[in-house]
Amino acid sequence: MKDIEIIQVNISGDDKPGLTTALTGILAKYDAGILDIGQANIHKSLTLGILFRTTTKQSGFIMKDLLFKASELGVMIRFTPISEEAYNAWVARQGKNRYIVTLLGRQITAAEIASITGVVSDFGLNIDAIQRLSGRMPLDGFSQGARSCIELSVRGVMGDAQREEFQKELMAHCGDGMDISFQKDDLYRRSRRLICFDMDSTLVHTECIDELAERAGVGDQVRAITESAMRGEIDFSESFRRRVALLKGLDESVMEDIARNLPYNEGLERMMKILKTVGYKTAILSGGFTYFAKYLQQKFGFDYVYANELEIEDGKLTGRYVGDIVDGRRKAELLKLLCQFEGINLAQTVAVGDGANDLPMIGLAGLGIAYHAKPKVKATADQSISTIGLDGILYFLGLKDSHLEAK
Repeated sequence: MKDIEIIQVNISGDDKPGLTTALTGILAKYDAGILDIGQANIHKSLTLGILFRTTTKQSGFIMKDLLFKASELGVMIRFTPISEEAYNAWVARQGKNRYIVTLLGRQITAAEIASITGVVSDFGLNIDAIQRLSGRMPLDGFSQGARSCIELSVRGVMGDAQREEFQKELMAHCGDGMDISFQKDDLYRRSRRLICFDMDSTLVHTECIDELAERAGVGDQVRAITESAMRGEIDFSESFRRRVALLKGLDESVMEDIARNLPYNEGLERMMKILKTVGYKTAILSGGFTYFAKYLQQKFGFDYVYANELEIEDGKLTGRYVGDIVDGRRKAELLKLLCQFEGINLAQTVAVGDGANDLPMIGLAGLGIAYHAKPKVKATADQSISTIGLDGILYFLGLKDSHLEAK
């Protein structure tokens, strides 16, 4: 195919209506074949790239017409010839060894971007694309509720050991102001279907059993056991039995009062609204209590609820529970069961939690997220969010504010 030429055109300048139409119209006039096209806009500036194929006979006429049109439109244009060998090698790499690195925080600084792109470079990887998933940042970047998210599309060859080392290096750059997610960019990442949440200290900013204990006058005793269990220092099931026993004699009406005043974590309402809009199934898998989980289900529309049932007799808590304890092992089992019921692959699931008893489901899910988690959990999970609210999960799913706000 010696009479065939492959040419890359790069255009930059002020964005204006009709620019892309004018340039592609010239290619259409000469029946050139567009092999690839991409465009990015920052503020009012445009960068447009077009890779096209044409004949040697036509290439000179095309470049001349494009040059004149670019001058007329007031934009810069550059032509680069591409060899067939280089093009075929580029095609052969498509869809392979692609990863997504997500930077998340109240505000992402230049220093943070430089540190992460430096890690990417050190591992011999290439950044194919960068896009902002969050809305346009106001000048007061640290205003209440501010969110900033940048997604890097990265390509390169890494073995399992190198991938683990790469993720470790990325996580080492997480600090008070930035969270990082590293995911393989495969089919499953783009087809998540089910998200399972812990409840206490994940969906709500409290441990419900601690709230009950305060009303029962045993707050310090129960809180000490709770914190020890969440740190993984004692068995969850045993700690659960001991804490529930301390609630004996508490009036049932206290539970309703606590439920009505639960402190929801930042971003819960927005997250649930968007997840329901785009068709995700949602579940609460909690080591807490069914009474409070059902209250959240009614208010926010969770599809499934599995938690622990307190035994009540004559309007008083007996200090016992009904049925099996929903501990870490049970949460993982329930995640598998929900996958079977929904007819989906485990790789299509997301699990979110903060405590040691959440680690089994976080490790089992396709995407496991430690949310404002205890140190042991954050160190173990592959992804974590500590800088913003629950709606930060939407960015890890690849959802973009400019699309979401249009709903």
